[in-house]
This record gives sequence, structure tokens and C-alpha cells, in this order.
Amino acid sequence: MTKLPTLLAIESSCDDTSAAIIKGGKVLSNIVANQEVHKEWGGVVPELASRAHQQHIVPVVAQALKKAGITKEDLDAVAFTLGPGLIGSLMVGTSFAKGLSLGLKIPMITVNHMQAHVLAHFIEDPKPSFPFLCLTVSGGHTQIVRVASPMDMQVVGETLDDAAGEAFDKTAKIMGLPYPGGPLIDKYAKEGNSKAYKFPQPKAKGGFNFSFSGLKTSILYFLQREMAENEHFIEENLNDICASVQYTIVTILLKQLEKAAKHFRITEIAIAGGVSANSELRRRFEELGKQKGWNTYIPQFQYCTDNAAMIAMTAHYQYLEGDFAEQSVVPKARFGI
Repeated sequence: MTKLPTLLAIESSCDDTSAAIIKGGKVLSNIVANQEVHKEWGGVVPELASRAHQQHIVPVVAQALKKAGITKEDLDAVAFTLGPGLIGSLMVGTSFAKGLSLGLKIPMITVNHMQAHVLAHFIEDPKPSFPFLCLTVSGGHTQIVRVASPMDMQVVGETLDDAAGEAFDKTAKIMGLPYPGGPLIDKYAKEGNSKAYKFPQPKAKGGFNFSFSGLKTSILYFLQREMAENEHFIEENLNDICASVQYTIVTILLKQLEKAAKHFRITEIAIAGGVSANSELRRRFEELGKQKGWNTYIPQFQYCTDNAAMIAMTAHYQYLEGDFAEQSVVPKARFGI
């Protein structure tokens, strides 16, 4: 009987330091340390992020091992995010994993961050059946992925400019909301009228691709015009603006997902990534699924944002395939599926 592997996984692609333990495909712990330092700067500062990772990584790994009830000597391999992400942040996780691999004489597994967002669906039930489509939406990426198996994925649509999460955060910044602004837009939108203001829905070249830069520009010009007439326009209409912006972004996402599902004749449909925590997207995605007869899947909130459990889940499948890395491997700021 093949031994069930016990793996440590490390995620350090942006501003969250996370470590998880997985044994035989079951996640035993998932620890995340957030970085508050970026709030005063209105966005993630790469140099500050990498320094914070250096401070957090040892205690986070120690907590993950303790919560799982194991020691580092029980590990069969160490996995880490190779990319995509901020190069300085990725280097912290990579360097730590290399040292641990050498010290314990165990193999390393390099994980694609975007592939891991998709495989977050396999941490807990219900799990999608193959093949399925996954709309992966985050601050840095917006993709539609056709998933034939855990190790066989194809990006069939992606953003040609800004990601959906970027559109949320940059719109929030224009309105003077603190970082991260995406969750605040979601919060204020719940009290607003989504049809109060109409914004364009830019069409991208390519069947299932996205474009958000034109929308962001139109929102900027709209607010500048209104503020010229009434300097208190944003604060007086904040809920309606947020609701209208959110409605537009979610509509763009779901239109392309619906097109892709029809084209590939797939009814197993999932969403993942940080923006999949957005309440409007979750609600309308499930409504659309009922209308279209889809089986819909959304990970638990803790597995939507950046976390090591999804890295661990991906590493589990790679371990079974014997997909290990050499010590010469280097992190990749850009790393496609």
C-alpha cells in the first residue's frame, strides 16, 4: 500500500504569509498571517511585503505544524508557490522551502498559484466533476479555465488588461476609500441601487476574454463630471455608485462565463480566487446556475483568498505524479497555467 504523503505547503505570492499541512489529501491546518502595513499606502508595497514575509514565515510554519499535531521530521515533502506573484515575496517562500528541503533531505514541489486557486475546490466537499469550467478572479488575474483533470488545465479566456479585483480596488481608490477597497464596495453596495448609474461593458478581443481598463476610465470620468457640479456627490451617493459599479463588473464576468459554458457544453461550473468572496458575484453566479441547469461550486471563504491549503492540495496531486523540483529552481513573477 502506498504511503499517504504528509506535506508542508507555503504560500507567499503577495502580502499574505501562509503555511498548511496536508496528509493523504486531507488538510490538517491552514495558518495565514496578514500584513496591515500596506493600508496606509493604499496598496501593496512589494519591498514591505517581502520584509513582512521574512518576519512571519517561521512562526506561521511552526503554528501549522503544531495545529496539525506533527513535527517537521514527519514531512515527506515541502511545497511552495513558484509564481505568479511579487518576486520579492516569492523569493522568501522559495528560499525557506529550499533550506527546509536540504535540512530534512526531503523533495520540493513547486506550485502554480493560479492552478492552486482552481484546485481549492478539492479541499472539501462538494467537489466538481471533470471536466469543469472555473472562473478565477483575483486582484491580479481574471481567467476562465477548462479543467480536464487536476494536472490538465487550459486557460480559455483571460483579461487583456486590468483584472476584475484591480477594477474594484482602483475604483475604490478613486472614491477615496481605504485599501483594500473591493470588500468595502461590496459592503456599501448592499445598501445601494445597482441600476442607479449605467456604465459601459467593454468587449475584449477573443471569444471569452475580458477587459476592465475602459470601465475603470469611464468610472473616473463619470465621477469627475459629477464632482465638478457637486463636490459632495460621492459621499451623498456612495451606496448607489458602489452598487452600480459592482453590478457592471459582475455582469461582465458572468456573461463571458455563460458564453464559455455554452461553447464547451459543460454544466459543472466553479468560481475561485479572492473576488469570488464578493457577495454579489456569489449570489448571481448561483442564480445563473439554477437558470442554466449548472452544478455550481464556490470554495469556503478561507480558501478563496490567498492561502496555503490550496497550495497543499495542488502539491498532493503533484506528489502522486512524482512531480518534484530541483534546488536550482527560481521563482517566476509571471507563470502561466
